[in-house]
Amino acid sequence: MYNNIKSHSKFLVPGIIVVGMVLRLPFTSIPPIMGTIARDLHVPVASLGTLTTIPLLSFAVFSVFAPRVAQKLGLERAFTFMLGLLIIGSFIRILNTPFLYIGTIFVGIAIAHMNVLLPSVIRTYFPNKVGFMTSVFTFSMMLATALGAALSAPITAVTGWHVFIILVTLLLILALFVWLPNYTFTKADQTTFKVRSVPTIKPNIWRNKYAWLLLIFSGLQSMMFYVQLAWGPTMVVQTGLSSATASMFAGLNSLIGLPFALLVPTIVARLNSKQRQWGVGIFSILGTLGYVLLLHPQGTFIYWLIVNLLIGIGTSALFPYLMTTFSLKTSSAEQTAQLSGMAQSGGYLLAATGPLIFGYAYSWFHSWLPQVIVLIVLFILMTVSILVVEKQDKILY
Repeated sequence: MYNNIKSHSKFLVPGIIVVGMVLRLPFTSIPPIMGTIARDLHVPVASLGTLTTIPLLSFAVFSVFAPRVAQKLGLERAFTFMLGLLIIGSFIRILNTPFLYIGTIFVGIAIAHMNVLLPSVIRTYFPNKVGFMTSVFTFSMMLATALGAALSAPITAVTGWHVFIILVTLLLILALFVWLPNYTFTKADQTTFKVRSVPTIKPNIWRNKYAWLLLIFSGLQSMMFYVQLAWGPTMVVQTGLSSATASMFAGLNSLIGLPFALLVPTIVARLNSKQRQWGVGIFSILGTLGYVLLLHPQGTFIYWLIVNLLIGIGTSALFPYLMTTFSLKTSSAEQTAQLSGMAQSGGYLLAATGPLIFGYAYSWFHSWLPQVIVLIVLFILMTVSILVVEKQDKILY
């Protein structure tokens, strides 16, 4: 069986760490320097807003194909190919405006596949350490995201945005070199290649009501995060605080996720279903309270600190929980890839619409209030959906 294979390259754990680091960095580091890019390209800033939406749409469209790509290439080879595509996509963004968009699409396609397949790698090679290894890659991902968001503007101010993207691309090349021994290790062992491949996704997963509930949870959790990432700073500034303060809160949201990325998967993997229900319920309530406070916005530092802490804790804890759940609710690496592909494909489609609708609605209502009310309702629905899923020990057998 695929998930019974223990033999792997000694570079597999370092490879998982570097893949985790590049799962968000190439596109989450761009929003802080979007104004600089727009001025250099002589285009309106608003026209570059899709640079944060394109990766999410790519996740939605291409995540479902990831298990089939792994079936054709094998897991290690699929990651090698996608890291190569990620490097190409990242680099060509510096050429001109059309390639800025084309490169971002390539970045989204590559990350979509690695998003889906990384839980399957962990389920395959570390079936008894699912929580710990999920902590490893989610922590590295959130650390790189926080550092990228914090350093992109200062580096760009000194060197220019082209140089910053080249530096990011060099980091991606380094990640490929760290991962490459895993490819050669698999290549040298041709007898197990077919076993290491992930079977084709089965259509009956789309008729599984619990998989659909997990898709809803995945999408709404991501939507909350990206809405806050895209519009949180604007809401802070509109209440009278400075842009510097708004940026500090954006960085705080990223840093909040670090301890949760490190601890949540390990803890969740040790809990039973009832205990996980209590845990996810508590974090969801905290996030909901943060949005409830947004119903009456205040222009004070303490107010926004509390709001960002509540929303940040809620969304930051739920993401590593979700990545762990893909493995806990399935019985094999094949099923993990299927469930991860389905939930992330549909989930990111929901997530991509959130920031877009949230922003356009402001031009209709000239207020954030209606959108905040909708988000509160969605947060409650998200919580209910995952509580129902947690009543089941496994949702795929």
